[in-house]
Amino acid sequence: MTQKLFVPLRLGSLGLKHRVVMAPLTRMRATQPGNVPQALNVEYYRQRASQGGLIITEGSQISLTGQGMPATPGIHSQAQIDGWKSVTEAVHSQGGLIFLQLWHVGRISHSSLLGDQLPVAPSAIAAPGNAYTASFERAPFETPRALETAEIASVVEDYAQAARYAQQAGFDGVEIHAANGYLLEQFLQSRSNQRTDAYGGSIENRCRLVLEIAAAVSTVFGADRVGIRLSPFGVANGSGEDDPLPLYSYLIKQLAALDLAYLHLIEPRASGAGQADVDHQNVPFASELFRPLWPNVLIAAGNYRPDTAAAAIEAGRADAIAFGRLFIANPDLPERARQGADLNDYTRATFYGGGAEGYVDYPALEASCR
Repeated sequence: MTQKLFVPLRLGSLGLKHRVVMAPLTRMRATQPGNVPQALNVEYYRQRASQGGLIITEGSQISLTGQGMPATPGIHSQAQIDGWKSVTEAVHSQGGLIFLQLWHVGRISHSSLLGDQLPVAPSAIAAPGNAYTASFERAPFETPRALETAEIASVVEDYAQAARYAQQAGFDGVEIHAANGYLLEQFLQSRSNQRTDAYGGSIENRCRLVLEIAAAVSTVFGADRVGIRLSPFGVANGSGEDDPLPLYSYLIKQLAALDLAYLHLIEPRASGAGQADVDHQNVPFASELFRPLWPNVLIAAGNYRPDTAAAAIEAGRADAIAFGRLFIANPDLPERARQGADLNDYTRATFYGGGAEGYVDYPALEASCR
């Protein structure tokens, strides 16, 4: 059954040799100061590169104000560009393709990460729960500062500039992160967006920023090298639309008109953004609901295993499947799936922060069989 994962796929202007995608995964291991990708990160991505396979990097903040956790890499300085260039070269040396995920967390941040400035958001509404501080501690989310209408154009330009930097770093494309309760989803959803200007109120207005960013980033890379990630049924970081279907149906139709390379949907059963194991019951497949609205490649993510991934492709719900935690623990996941080999278990305690342990020390298939 898993042979369905190994049928080649055209993704925009690129050709994939298989459909096992590495999902974006926050790991908080960039070198300090400067949030710069380092040699350890290079090895991590090199290990997970596969011939003709796609890696989507961890979210990388597009600006100083976009950071939400300590030691997450950025894409807004020359040092960061140089650090990421070492990553892309390593992945390409293994025959892989790699997209950079463009990230702005909005209110899901803390002033200690932002030079003692408050986080920004569509509205001055604090998220529930606790933020990471610069010292890896936890503190309640602060009430953010609402962006002025005149500031929003600079946010769009920050995304476009980050895409230009990603090109300089050698990435094959970029993914816009509009999921999991971060800035762009904050603009999309009514519980976090209570603006009265052109970016708030109606569904059309709440989608405006995402669509402007998608168009701007597409002018840099070309739409055929741009993807976007959405979590229509997500509950992470205080998100959640009471009735997501009208909002996301409109948004996906408008994104389809831009002819982006792919739509990346997080399934409802994985809406905890990696911070906890989530298994919602009696909820639909987001990929199944929105498949009729999306003409290009659809990538689905969320608690898939190789057999269920192949079944989703066979059913036509998705064209490729992104794996997160399984890719953390199995650097050679595509080959394990191809062979039907056993999978390593992941260790949640080492997901965020730290060094090599739980990062580059998971055994590959050959080593684990000795």
